[in-house]
Amino acid sequence: MAKEEKFKTFRDPTSSGENTARIRADAEKSPSNPPENRTRNWNGSEQYDLEERTFQFAERVRAFVRTLTRTLSNIEDARQLIRASGSVGANYIEANEALSKKDFLLRAKICRKEAKESRYFLRLLFLGSDAELETERAFLVQ
Repeated sequence: MAKEEKFKTFRDPTSSGENTARIRADAEKSPSNPPENRTRNWNGSEQYDLEERTFQFAERVRAFVRTLTRTLSNIEDARQLIRASGSVGANYIEANEALSKKDFLLRAKICRKEAKESRYFLRLLFLGSDAELETERAFLVQ
């Protein structure tokens, strides 16, 4: 296999085809993709700033943890949640600096694992009967 073929660029599935309008309309309506997190590529397609979104997620998790009741289990689960939520963004930054496609995929998979771990620890936290905290947790878990 020639070197040029090894690192082929993949066609963006949203750039053409019958689902383009629906996908872009869904992206425009999505509350998790506000306009300030979207930029335009050189070819006019939208690019989502995942580095900024992962940073905002980690910040929001930290703000959420500060409002929790201090129980032994919450303290331990919150520590792990803070580590996992920050690790999502840190590994995404490393993925963007990857030396090869294989390295990028490995880092992206680690990001996904850390995001799943964050979701797990969010679900473990004790909130009592506070509906506002439950709403915030549901937003973070999505």
